[in-house]
Amino acid sequence: MKILEGKDAILGRIASYAAKEALKGEEIAIVNCEQIIITGNKKNIEEYLESKRKRVGSTQKGPKVSRTNEKIVKRTIRGMLPNYRTGRGNVALKKIKCYVGVPKEFESAKKMIVAEKSAFQSKNKMVRIKEVAKK
Repeated sequence: MKILEGKDAILGRIASYAAKEALKGEEIAIVNCEQIIITGNKKNIEEYLESKRKRVGSTQKGPKVSRTNEKIVKRTIRGMLPNYRTGRGNVALKKIKCYVGVPKEFESAKKMIVAEKSAFQSKNKMVRIKEVAKK
């Protein structure tokens, strides 16, 4: 099992790495999901996610976009898997676990750092998942 550290990691990079490893058959656990960074203009990111959440139809059948930190990460990974409803993608998605904080069973384990944020990124060009999830 590979344990990925989410603190100061970029969402797209950690998601693509987790998707590739899960397709190879590896068990993946992502810890500290609330501290993962989404790069881009903070205002645009918040507006986009809020518009996705408001698109639910009047019959409440439409796409439900979760507000929890770990589910935002898991849904991003799901988008990088082929055919997540059946077949290989479904098997790979079941091998991925996302956690807020660090569970007790992973505290002493070695954690992999996939990609940290760049030093040139400013505060207005990135937003943490916990900030997006609470709005």
